[in-house]
Amino acid sequence: MRKLLTVISASIVAALPLAAQEAEAPKGGLLTPSGGLMVWTLVIFAVVLFILSKFAFPKILEAVEAREKSLSDAIEAAKKDREEAAALLAEHQKALAATRDEAQKIISDARAAGEKVRTDVIEQAHKEQQAMLERARAEIVSEKDKALAELRKQTVELAVRAASKVIERNLDVESNRTVVEKFLASIEPVGSKR
Repeated sequence: MRKLLTVISASIVAALPLAAQEAEAPKGGLLTPSGGLMVWTLVIFAVVLFILSKFAFPKILEAVEAREKSLSDAIEAAKKDREEAAALLAEHQKALAATRDEAQKIISDARAAGEKVRTDVIEQAHKEQQAMLERARAEIVSEKDKALAELRKQTVELAVRAASKVIERNLDVESNRTVVEKFLASIEPVGSKR
């Protein structure tokens, strides 16, 4: 850094006499070439170029490279994030499809179970209906047999009374009943399907 300042100050000191000479020289137009001015312009350009290349350009280049690296890292991170998002989306779609399949299976199982329950209920109702019909038939047959027995009993009593009046003699009621019951038992009742 000291050398640089020394070179710059030496250049300025050397340029002062030349600048004074040019101040005394007749002034030309803007486009008139001046040898001293050209030399000093080239020297100052070289010094500025050297200073910039020594101090500024490395920092600028370092900043540009850091920016380029950060941009490439950001692009890589974005690519990685995009790939992870795509993988996550595919995983969620698989899970959603599996859930839909499971839901369809549950629905079909529920339908099958509902159909089975409905069939069982209908079958149970038919069995209960048949059992009720059988009980009703048995009760009807039982009641019919009771009614026929009662009818026979009443018929025997009527027949005994009628016979006793016809004969005008009253036999023993028990022996008359036995005779009539035997007679009625030998006769098949009308409308009976035995």
